[in-house]
Amino acid sequence: MSIRHGLLALLERGQMYGYQLRSAFEESTGSTWPLNIGQVYTTLSRLERDGLVRSLPESEAGQRPYEITDAGRADLALWFATPISRADRPRDELAIKLALALTTPGVDVRSVVQTQRAATMRTLQELTRLKYASDRPEDLPWRLVLDAMVFQAEAEVRWLDHCESSLVRHRPAAPAVGNGGAAAAEAVERIDERARR
Repeated sequence: MSIRHGLLALLERGQMYGYQLRSAFEESTGSTWPLNIGQVYTTLSRLERDGLVRSLPESEAGQRPYEITDAGRADLALWFATPISRADRPRDELAIKLALALTTPGVDVRSVVQTQRAATMRTLQELTRLKYASDRPEDLPWRLVLDAMVFQAEAEVRWLDHCESSLVRHRPAAPAVGNGGAAAAEAVERIDERARR
């Protein structure tokens, strides 16, 4: 999630100060991604530096509201119109972990897969519980976020099942002495290459 664009989208609703932005962000995402107030103010400073928001005079209570600028609206419109690329997303730590587990002596890869599957299933159950906790129309934004997280968890379970069945068929080659690091690096590079496609 782009905090930068999240804050711009919230400011499109109207002027807000930092704590209002944090609350609105967490409300919009159903608190699935808690936002640190320091992140809010750091991001606001950068947005102001880049001319995408402007700070307004402090209120009597000492709160400084911000508003979006025309440049901020243009940047936000471009963000909404541009698809998210798989290459823009962070590296998949789990895929890298399993690739390294395969090439690290003494690691029980099946145990790594089973431990992750159990944790992902617990997460999936909790997300499903949260999803059905409320059916109010105003909860639709965070339910959609929960749906995305449910689908990702389901996909991860399917991928872990695939990994486990691949391990059953896998016959590891004897690694050359001192070549473990190169093999691990090669495996990670192949995973990164597939992720970019």
